[in-house]
Amino acid sequence: MQTKNPTLTRRANVTLWIIQALLAALFIFAGAMKLVTPLDQMQGPVSLPGSFLRFIGVAELLGGLGLVLPGLFRIHRELTPLAALALTPIMLGAVVISALASPAGALVPLVVGALCATIAWTRRPRTPTLSPLAGAR
Repeated sequence: MQTKNPTLTRRANVTLWIIQALLAALFIFAGAMKLVTPLDQMQGPVSLPGSFLRFIGVAELLGGLGLVLPGLFRIHRELTPLAALALTPIMLGAVVISALASPAGALVPLVVGALCATIAWTRRPRTPTLSPLAGAR
């Protein structure tokens, strides 16, 4: 399966890598903090179960690693768009919860979610498309 997008310029590829590295740092930090912070200190505007917060922490940590490690090691690069795609609904949930506290506070998770969706879309595996008339003669 080919995962390299031949239509991406070198500049676009470097830009995507920078965005992926920044998002990875953000998610690894956020996920690690959710795993090491005591549950009573993580109460936000909406009360969420502690086990759910730990689950989100693990998902963010693994998703952050999935944004950069496949490309760095050049192994299973198709996992990068999957990691970005998996982080997108987490950020949509963060938008909803942040909006309950302050509508302006939902802007940051919205932008991060949009960046995750962009990474998922631009790094998705490319497969050749067949024309419906390709086999007809």
